[in-house]
Amino acid sequence: MLGTLTSVWNRVFALLGRVSMYRVVYLALAALAVISLLLSFFDLVAPDPLELVVTLAVLAVVCVGVDAAAQRVLHLPWRIESSLITAHILLFVLRPSLEFAALGGIVIAAAAASLSKYALAWRGRHVFNPAAVGATVLTLLALVWPALGSSAWWVGTPALAGPVIVLGLAVLWRTEKLRVVSVFLVVAVAVWLLRTSALLSAAGAAVELWPLLAQALFSSPFLFLGAFMLSEPLTLPPRRWQQFLVAGIVGLLAGWPIPVGHITLGQERALLIGNLVAFAFAVRTAVRLTLSARAAQTPTVQELTFRVQDRLSFVPGQYLELEVPHAHPDARGTRREFSIASAPEDLPLLRVAFKESSSSKPQSSFKKALAQVGEGERLAITGVWGDFVLPKRDAAPILMVAAGIGVTPFVSQLRHLRAAGEDRDIVLVYVASDASELAYRADLEASGFPVVVFTRDQPADLPANWMWARGVRLDAEGLLRIVPDIAARHAYISGPAGLIADLAPALERARSITTDAFSGY
Repeated sequence: MLGTLTSVWNRVFALLGRVSMYRVVYLALAALAVISLLLSFFDLVAPDPLELVVTLAVLAVVCVGVDAAAQRVLHLPWRIESSLITAHILLFVLRPSLEFAALGGIVIAAAAASLSKYALAWRGRHVFNPAAVGATVLTLLALVWPALGSSAWWVGTPALAGPVIVLGLAVLWRTEKLRVVSVFLVVAVAVWLLRTSALLSAAGAAVELWPLLAQALFSSPFLFLGAFMLSEPLTLPPRRWQQFLVAGIVGLLAGWPIPVGHITLGQERALLIGNLVAFAFAVRTAVRLTLSARAAQTPTVQELTFRVQDRLSFVPGQYLELEVPHAHPDARGTRREFSIASAPEDLPLLRVAFKESSSSKPQSSFKKALAQVGEGERLAITGVWGDFVLPKRDAAPILMVAAGIGVTPFVSQLRHLRAAGEDRDIVLVYVASDASELAYRADLEASGFPVVVFTRDQPADLPANWMWARGVRLDAEGLLRIVPDIAARHAYISGPAGLIADLAPALERARSITTDAFSGY
């Protein structure tokens, strides 16, 4: 039975890995809305069916309309999924209603949420969670005109706890924020229990831990706040320890709301404060660099070599954020992340690589602008981040799994190990569509570490310590055949989320798993 459930979960995760992050979040919220509508017919949630339908319709129309207008003015491509995600989150945060004044408040909240994506943005990215901004604006206006309504967080009800947990897990797996949100939940629940117990004790009432714990988990907004709002990647800082710190701060304020006048700093205001802390971590002094050369690593992979003008430090395996200013950037702005393909010892030269778009796929505004940057032109690095770094213990055996352009962080690490003269037990599994797409082959051969190649055709002139996995399918079973001692190794995998999901049953046997999932830009 356990094996069957594990197999089902692995298939679900493999499917999620092939769906975009925005699509997963939207589908999860839409499913939660449908479930809420069904429950409303049995009075298991606060709003009635008509209130839910009308409120969601108003939120969707306003969010879609404001986003469409703003993106038309700013010459940005329209992303309807982003608009619908904001509308659905607000549905669960605000109080659905059929009253004219309350619907007016809902319109204001939706408009404020959508406008915040553009008015409260830094270098093309919004600083604050849009739904939290909309809910806060409405709450502040309600102090003057109470009929407008305010945030209600009716989603925090036992009837929705199960669906929120299941759908939230899907979102957190896809966004890779399960550990971050776990920190938030532990802190929020612990602080809430401490505060509630203190209040009950002061009032002379009995303190029963288990009923209070159930109330904190299943009758509070903590689950929804963490899974669908705190987890937004654009409003989290880049390093994992920073994300944990932000999660702890939001959990502390959500669990013990500090009163400020007629409102508190709980829930959506707690998240806004966390967003502000995250923004402070993300702001960095730019590092100037000049494009020195372009080179084709494979028919579809281009390498850029820069000369760094300022002081720069990084750990092999980390990524940088490159800014390419250009007119009319799309919704993702003027900055993108690139894994560093060179070692610290290579400085002041710095290498990154990217995969060119196919002719059938439209290019992003960033990629078009990057293609026009000439040798000698100056750009800027706005930050270096990431926790995709090797264990400090030299004796720890390592398994590296790279798919296509995902080999770049491993190239940085292997170049560093060679330059530092470190001899470690490392096996690299390299997946590419065909032999011509094996990028950085010269660097990998020079490192001297064994490589197992998965390609449709056999690469020519393989070194003695390289092996072509002839006829072996790269799935969990195939990986175990190629690397039978995986249980003794720390596994690092860099590639599309779908590949990570396919290999999950095998990777779970490793001593640890570190992933570096990526998507196109």
